[in-house]
Order: sequence, then C-alpha cells, then structure tokens
Amino acid sequence: MRPLLLDTCAVLRLANGEFKKFSKGAMKALREADILYVSPISEWEISLKWRDGGIDLPMPPRDLMRTLVDAYSLSLIPLSEEVMFKATELPEVHRDPADRFIIATAILGNLPVVTTDRRFRDYGIQVIA
Repeated sequence: MRPLLLDTCAVLRLANGEFKKFSKGAMKALREADILYVSPISEWEISLKWRDGGIDLPMPPRDLMRTLVDAYSLSLIPLSEEVMFKATELPEVHRDPADRFIIATAILGNLPVVTTDRRFRDYGIQVIA
C-alpha cells in the first residue's frame, strides 16, 4: 500500500479509540499504509474545536497530537506555499478552509485520503471512507 493522508475526522477517531467507526476497507488501508500523513491543518482544526468546546479530547490537543504521532507513527506533511495557493484555486465545492488545505495536499501529493466527507471525491482524489 502507499502513503495515506488522514482527514481531521480520521485523526479524531484514532484519538478517541473509535476504530469500529472506520470501515473494514479503511482499517485495512490504515494497517497496510507505508506512511500515515497528517496535515498541520488538522492539528489547527482540532485545537480550535477543542478550545471552543466543540469536541472532547482525552488530553489537550498539543499533547494528544504528540501521543498520536508516537502511537501510530504518524508523519506531519508540510504545509507548503504550493498547498496554500492550490487550496485557494480549488473549485468552490467545499468551502471549509481546513478541508480545502487537506484536499490541496492530497491533490499535490497524489495521496488517497481517509475521510467520511463525501465532497472530497468531487475533487478527483481517491477517498477511503
């Protein structure tokens, strides 16, 4: 299997131990992936949601991400200038800025994304739901 990019929802499932919420195909892909990438945008999004009381986490986001990186051998994928420009050039199918950065990262890196967001497919990227 090749590298995978985790959407924020997938990172939160790992964080909360919600493995049963992943499909069998997603679990298989996660086990077989060479590299599991996470965008720094997911860290930002999780931090914002936690700060605003929108999500419960077992520990503060900074500690959580360090724990997840160690536990699942996650790799942070760089948030490059090219990703930022690409995110602004995408068609307006998805308006969530965090998701647009993740989609741009997937397009530029030719990476499949583990996500439950069906709109990602509208950008022509491979989605593992």
